[in-house]
Amino acid sequence: MRGGLQRVFSLFVGLLFVAGAGALGGCSHSSPSAETAENSEINTPPTDYKREILAAMHAYLNDPTGIRDAEIAPPALKTVGGYPHYVVCLRFNARKRGTDYAGVKEIAAVFLVGRFDRFLDKAQEQCAGASFAPFPELQKLAR
Repeated sequence: MRGGLQRVFSLFVGLLFVAGAGALGGCSHSSPSAETAENSEINTPPTDYKREILAAMHAYLNDPTGIRDAEIAPPALKTVGGYPHYVVCLRFNARKRGTDYAGVKEIAAVFLVGRFDRFLDKAQEQCAGASFAPFPELQKLAR
């Protein structure tokens, strides 16, 4: 009986140690997303956003040539993933296959620390109310 109590006691002490270490570990640093949100440098406005978007479109589109109806909105601070980031909204009609077009698509380019980070395909919320202007540079993309 004594051996059984000793094992239970050892198990109990071990569990307390693990729980205590986890609680202390959680207090020792803040989460990366909290640090990122507090860092004002992350929301540096993009300066060369058109060039960066044009470069990224080569990887984003299967066929970057022959784009029609391209429009762009100026950078604006919008909420992405619960945090404010600079977003540039785009509208365009890209080729689907051969001479067929996919239809007008609206996406958002997300910028972190003033540099292009990624595209959001579902950008209705971020691009609502955006003021679009022609973006002829996008229509002139080559392979």
